[in-house]
Amino acid sequence: MPQSPDVLDAVAVRTWCSLALEALGRERAAIDAINVYPVADGDTGTNLYLTVESAAAAVEAVFAAHETGSTAPATADAVRAMAHGALIGARGNSGTILAQLLRGMAGVLAEAGDADHVRTALEEAAAAARLAVAHPVEGTVLTVATAAAVAAGATAGARLTDVLDAAYEGARDALAETPGQLAVLGRAGVVDAGGQGLVAVLGALLEAAGGRRRERPARPAPEALPLTGDCAEAGPDGGPAFEVIYLLEAADKAVDRLRSRLDALGDSLVVVGGDGLWNVHVHVDDAGAAVEAGVEAGRPYRIRITHFAADRIRADRDPVQRAVVAVVPGDGLSELCAEAGATTVLARPGEPPASGELVDAIRRAHAREVVLLPNDALLRHTAAAAAEQARAEGVRVALVPTRAAVQGIAALAVHEPGRSFDEDVVAMTAAAGATRYAELAVAEHRSWTMAGICQAGDILGLIDGDVAVIGEDVQATARTVLDRMLSAGGELVTLILGEDVPDSLAEELGEHVREGYLAVDTVVYRGGHQAAPLLIGVE
Repeated sequence: MPQSPDVLDAVAVRTWCSLALEALGRERAAIDAINVYPVADGDTGTNLYLTVESAAAAVEAVFAAHETGSTAPATADAVRAMAHGALIGARGNSGTILAQLLRGMAGVLAEAGDADHVRTALEEAAAAARLAVAHPVEGTVLTVATAAAVAAGATAGARLTDVLDAAYEGARDALAETPGQLAVLGRAGVVDAGGQGLVAVLGALLEAAGGRRRERPARPAPEALPLTGDCAEAGPDGGPAFEVIYLLEAADKAVDRLRSRLDALGDSLVVVGGDGLWNVHVHVDDAGAAVEAGVEAGRPYRIRITHFAADRIRADRDPVQRAVVAVVPGDGLSELCAEAGATTVLARPGEPPASGELVDAIRRAHAREVVLLPNDALLRHTAAAAAEQARAEGVRVALVPTRAAVQGIAALAVHEPGRSFDEDVVAMTAAAGATRYAELAVAEHRSWTMAGICQAGDILGLIDGDVAVIGEDVQATARTVLDRMLSAGGELVTLILGEDVPDSLAEELGEHVREGYLAVDTVVYRGGHQAAPLLIGVE
């Protein structure tokens, strides 16, 4: 257990974030299971975990910047990093409110972390969270936060751990009362999910300061709750269809106008932040109008739109255990990968898919576990963003960093849904990593490359992403590329032909491999309409 310094310093803040992340990791599924308000979409635990994960990462970055020094970062730097990380990583209604609670605390703790400042910090946090919610409701995380602040405020003159112990116990008592304050909780027989998450965070804070949590039996959570919206406080038409979340760079006055406009569009409105950066969360029927309101106020980005109805439909169905989602450069490969059981996303020439398209494909796969194959080095950030959003929706996603379609095919070839998810991902990653890739392209203009100066119209042979060969025709360039790749060994050559490439090229290259490299097999696929005339893989 951490030693009690009777003050929250930067090290204690770092420990707090770490312990909170561990606690939410343990309770994530249980909190998801009791999530019935404001929408029964079963993601409150996940959203809180991802929000704290972002806060913890920001604090770690501050400590990393001080690694060369002999002292820890200043407390102000740590708490501000925590608040900023939570703000930019906030997910869902619960995560957005937690981000504001942390921001409210940070504003006070940046001055000092003694017992008096912690009491004030808890009060400021509860007040700030209520102001951020357009229509506060009792029996929610707001009630729990207020109770923690009130209990802490009654400990004047006490030591830090006693203040935090009082806040923790006050929050637990308030949480136990939430089913009697909010009808939807009472009907479901559960406590507020967001409030339970806040109790976990406050317990971690108490432990980080050197206190010991006195665990009491908690109200048991049901094994499963319906995610059809039947328990939610919905309007006559079932409630808004979309959840819209985005970060917004805007002035305070513009945000005041934005609040009014979004409040008229929907419900569950929470706007948190300040100093020019805000996190906006709202449930609406017109997602486009909610985004347009952000555009009028400033610059919205990291826009995430979730369709509740689609989530409820998926929840009513029995999802498969595992699926693969693959980006493919041509319609021919789309058919090939689909036959192998993958859900595909077509990357049209010059039009790479956005993260939203990848998220939609993950949803279409309708699986609890998904392996994502981007098959393009330029899509790594897009794929990572899609994976993060899908995880926020409760899907376990593993991103295998395939940089070319031939690596994706190699990974798909060893995919075995029957083994454990981790083992499957390791095998697919190993297969992709063992596959060197190349492609032929036509130079559009004169330029300098790693292989020398090329002229417009030259045939370029790119190996592992770099120009290695400059030739005058496809056949000769392809042969040279194959020779260079096979000089390092190989057992299988994969050729993917573009739409206008004749079969004779594959026959010629296959003969070239058979004559020059014993025991190396060649397989040929038609890629259809793809940007490169020829893709090559060597395993």
